[in-house]
Amino acid sequence: MSQTAAASPSSPLFDQVRFVLNETSHPGNVGSAARAIKTMGFGQLVLAAPRAGADVLRDPEAVALASGADDVLANARVVADLDTALQGVSWAVALSARSREYGPPNAEPRESAAMAVQHAGQGEAVAFVFGSERTGLSNADVERCNALVHIPANPVYSSLNLSQAVQVIAYEVRMACLARERGEVFHVTSAASLPSGPQSERLEALEALATRDDVEGMLSHLERALVDLDFLDPDNPKKLMTRLRRLFAKSHLEREEVNILRGIAKHILERKIRR
Repeated sequence: MSQTAAASPSSPLFDQVRFVLNETSHPGNVGSAARAIKTMGFGQLVLAAPRAGADVLRDPEAVALASGADDVLANARVVADLDTALQGVSWAVALSARSREYGPPNAEPRESAAMAVQHAGQGEAVAFVFGSERTGLSNADVERCNALVHIPANPVYSSLNLSQAVQVIAYEVRMACLARERGEVFHVTSAASLPSGPQSERLEALEALATRDDVEGMLSHLERALVDLDFLDPDNPKKLMTRLRRLFAKSHLEREEVNILRGIAKHILERKIRR
């Protein structure tokens, strides 16, 4: 493929998907990730707090391993943290090699791709988030996402290089994008992903679901209200907000439900002020 070839095809679906590398250490993995997503037709690469700093995009190893994806590498965004990388994202998927006691519902790579493309088809930005090579994603990072995905590799030797994991997910998202373009819909089998019922009803329900930004805003609002009620001690929060995040993630909140919760929080705060 020519270095000047477009990073993504004409379909707007591909332009709604971003791949986020959080605290990546090795420049070579950045270049390889750029190549991996370009081969699948994507062009949005975001680096959150890379260990090598913004210069990683010009590192000789990164440039060499991009190998034809120079445009994706050159146009990659470098941001200060994961929150900034996820700004404007409606649906975010965390990739992890291990399960978590708390956090969003688990999903298979294929169904997470189908979910993401469903959101992208509504004009919403979606993201797949990959952690650092050594430690992966922290619990706090995972909790910022809507789903948690583990690539089911060989259990005897399941160690995937970062760029290999990116390649696997990029392939699944590409297949979901192409299926949607053909008018097909991937079947989603996990109860953690879509409400039960006929496929048409599940997809209609998905359209009413709150976005990641909706839920994050509500949680911030609710946290302030709980502090004002003296129900949440900010100096000793324990795992209250973490548990609430998981509760709401499992509940598949709709936008109207988020608005109700924000209304409750608003009245709690206003009542405290009137007193």
